[in-house]
Amino acid sequence: MSSIHEQAMKYVYQQVLQRLLSYFNRAERTALQLLIQRLIVAAGGIEQIGNYRVLVTFSGGKDSAYTVALLRAAQLSIAGRSPATFKLRIANMRHAAMTSAVMGNIQRCYSALFLHDDPRVQLLVVDHQYVQAFEPDLPFTRAAREQNRSDVLLGGHLTAGDARTTFYNACYLSMARFLGRAASWAEGVNAVVCGQSLKARRQYATWIMRLARSNGQSVSHWHKLGLGHVLNTIDSIGRVYYRELYGEAPTPSDLVLRPLGYPDTLKTPTLLPIADLTAFRVEEHWGLLTGFLGFHFDDLAFGFSESDCANPLLMAHMRGLRAQFIQGRDYAEGVTEFLDQAVAMMHRKQMPKRLIEQAIAAYDRAEKVQERRERAADYAQEAFGLNETQLVCLLFAPFVDAGAQLAPFLRCCHPGMLVALADLHKALSGQSAPDQVVQWLLDVSGLSLAGLQNLYTRSRVDFSDDSSIIARVRASDPDKGRVITFDQPAEEAVAEWVTGC
Repeated sequence: MSSIHEQAMKYVYQQVLQRLLSYFNRAERTALQLLIQRLIVAAGGIEQIGNYRVLVTFSGGKDSAYTVALLRAAQLSIAGRSPATFKLRIANMRHAAMTSAVMGNIQRCYSALFLHDDPRVQLLVVDHQYVQAFEPDLPFTRAAREQNRSDVLLGGHLTAGDARTTFYNACYLSMARFLGRAASWAEGVNAVVCGQSLKARRQYATWIMRLARSNGQSVSHWHKLGLGHVLNTIDSIGRVYYRELYGEAPTPSDLVLRPLGYPDTLKTPTLLPIADLTAFRVEEHWGLLTGFLGFHFDDLAFGFSESDCANPLLMAHMRGLRAQFIQGRDYAEGVTEFLDQAVAMMHRKQMPKRLIEQAIAAYDRAEKVQERRERAADYAQEAFGLNETQLVCLLFAPFVDAGAQLAPFLRCCHPGMLVALADLHKALSGQSAPDQVVQWLLDVSGLSLAGLQNLYTRSRVDFSDDSSIIARVRASDPDKGRVITFDQPAEEAVAEWVTGC
């Protein structure tokens, strides 16, 4: 880099910092100074800060966008007063539910903070087993998409569309693998920034340990667990989960059953908690998010625009389909029930009132409900390759328990196929059956014949069964004694411990 170019970039970075600081109130400026001090101490002094590497995960949501902005302000502030500053690694985990709007938020944030061409910054995307540099139009790999689709189908059919098992668990248990890959890539990092409070980390570490011990693993008390131990523990739970989920069916990739093997040694990154420095209401940095970082709320995400493993619009759609086809009620009634829960959740997340009103207004007339239904169907097809027929089939779960619900499913949704009931059972049990019957099964379910025949030999998950890892992962929160359902979505489960870091 020529000296002229270097001076020009220093000026650009100074301007970025000044713009950032102009959006900070007094409390946020104080928090920034405390963060700088914390980073310098963790690095071993200002003379070591240039060798200090920090990882932060970025979901594309409002909270993680604010955290990235605060770390960038710290990085540029240190650079302005010392010869060097810390290296910042930002990593995104790609999955099927990550919309183009979320990717757009990430790109606008990176551009506003001038991260792309800064040699002190690494922007990574972890896409299934691949780690690569971030690009705004980076295509989602076929292997990762097929893995996500298969997880949804297997989890859905084994639980009759239980929201948590269908959309959340497999995705969030893979967070350990994501964080391990992001932290150990290339030269690794010294620290992982953690935005969760001590109470939250203790609560979910306790939950992790109970799951691990129920699997026969020996784990220490939560405050003795290093990051590497935590990642390996979660990963081992995930591998047991996958073995139960897939049973004898082939998985899209053997990687889901391969141990992470992240070393729990002195080289393992330390956690750098900053929850006390980011505990501001979203309204306090609304201008920073929308005015500077270009943050847009994804209409498909029901006003959340978070990179969650399940899309709220799709969840509302699934609730509507359950009401219509399973419960014999009106589609809109199921959606309304979802809205009531979603509003309560948005209040807990301290979403601005105008966004809550905007989300509800999208469903305030019958024609709007229909329009949202169509958009949700389009999203399910794009993200998971599943049409409405296949989603309804998943809710009925007609193939498990030797096809116990197959006849009721046909009577409700496909009465013309009742005459082929015997042949359907033959195909599902591995006997010879007409090709058109087999093709109908493939089309209506979205599953392979091997997957269908595997389900036929399986039992529906009993969530009161302590021997089932699928049931235990969904079980009650150990500290609060409540069942984790969509009312308390995945960011309030084990993933909170990992994705909050």
